[in-house]
Amino acid sequence: MFLAASAIVFVVYFANVALGAFAGSAFLGDVGEMLVLFAASILFVVAILKKEAEREENGG
Repeated sequence: MFLAASAIVFVVYFANVALGAFAGSAFLGDVGEMLVLFAASILFVVAILKKEAEREENGG
């Protein structure tokens, strides 16, 4: 779940960067971009830590 959320948030970030580069009309400012990328990073870290805890719990 967290990994999918991270991917979705990163797609929003990528779409903003692509629109800014090709169309010149990014929908997020600098701070918005930073917050979206930060959210994607945090969600990714949570997903990885949950997977690692799951693996340790199963004797991996």
